[in-house]
Amino acid sequence: MDYTLLLEKTRQYVFNFLRENKAGAYCFHDNVHTDDVVAATKEIATHYDLTEEDRFVTLCAAYFHDTGYCSRQGSKQHEARSADLADKFLKEHHVTESVRQKVEGCIMATRMPQSPKNLLEEIVCDADLFHLGSDAFDRRNKLMHQEAEQLANFKIPKSVWRPLTIQLLTGHNYHTEYAKSKLDKEKSKNLNNLEKEEEKYHAKKDKNDSVKKRPNRGIETMFRVSTTNSQRLSDMADNKANILLTVNSIILSVLVAVLVQKLDSNQHLVFPTVMLLVAVVSTMVLAILSTIPKVSDGRFKPEDVDNKSVNLLFFGNFHQMSYSTYEEAMKKAMGDYDFLYSMLTRDVYSQGVVLGRKYRLLRYAYGVFMFGLVVSVFAFIVAVAFVV
Repeated sequence: MDYTLLLEKTRQYVFNFLRENKAGAYCFHDNVHTDDVVAATKEIATHYDLTEEDRFVTLCAAYFHDTGYCSRQGSKQHEARSADLADKFLKEHHVTESVRQKVEGCIMATRMPQSPKNLLEEIVCDADLFHLGSDAFDRRNKLMHQEAEQLANFKIPKSVWRPLTIQLLTGHNYHTEYAKSKLDKEKSKNLNNLEKEEEKYHAKKDKNDSVKKRPNRGIETMFRVSTTNSQRLSDMADNKANILLTVNSIILSVLVAVLVQKLDSNQHLVFPTVMLLVAVVSTMVLAILSTIPKVSDGRFKPEDVDNKSVNLLFFGNFHQMSYSTYEEAMKKAMGDYDFLYSMLTRDVYSQGVVLGRKYRLLRYAYGVFMFGLVVSVFAFIVAVAFVV
């Protein structure tokens, strides 16, 4: 098979595909990135003097490895879609199954965290992240930052992005000896520069925050104490409801097992017995209502986050949402001081509303129980005295 001709067809197909299908938000994963990865693959493959077939495998995988971004799913599972596109293209050009499987393996190995199983996969993985150890790192990292903001549709502060980049560089290792010898030194330099910027940022932040450090701690203590008190009061309310349920369950059991069965022969006790039953059942209903949780549909809309009108700290507002959606919303909240404290305020208020409802129902329950018990006992006394 003429792999040189097929590789040229691959290049033309991929760049036409990217031009026709690429979303505007992807300013990093574009034809420039593909060109860079292909160039890096050629460089490493040349060093290892690969056979014509293996060279084609690595270069074909380099061309196709990010084509999966050109879909509505975006970055999610893009490697699998890229591999499918490559397999379809190679089948149309009658490429053997063994070569197609090698190409698929190289593409799938680029999934983070990278997991290459042989030299060909290692070459493509190192080429994909070649820029981490090059002097183009700063420029490419800015594009990656810009792409992330466009996809998230909100501003990602450098103070958030920089630690993520440091984490990427710290956890990454090149696989081929060629990449290690050529790129590790520059990658360490890039990492060192980022860590220095991070240190400067924290030093400046600590200096700016030193004046308002105590008030902030005071506010956080206030929220913590309020939340703790609310939780303690909620536990007390639940205990009170449990006491009412236990006592009235015992009374109800005694009434049903002993007294109700003897009403046929003691007609004068029917009215006080019914009164006591009504009081007991009403008390139990009110106690149960005070403990029934109220949960919303568990969803919020993007505009709720934009308008800062949703409380992301209450599980009832997000338990039906996907983790990625909730994570994006929380990142936005953590980057907005006013939004964060408004959520804490709303959370304390919501706890107070729930407590108010619980204690109101418990007050009614205790009132019904006390009044019903007194009236019922008085009715029993009157009924027995009347008969006597």
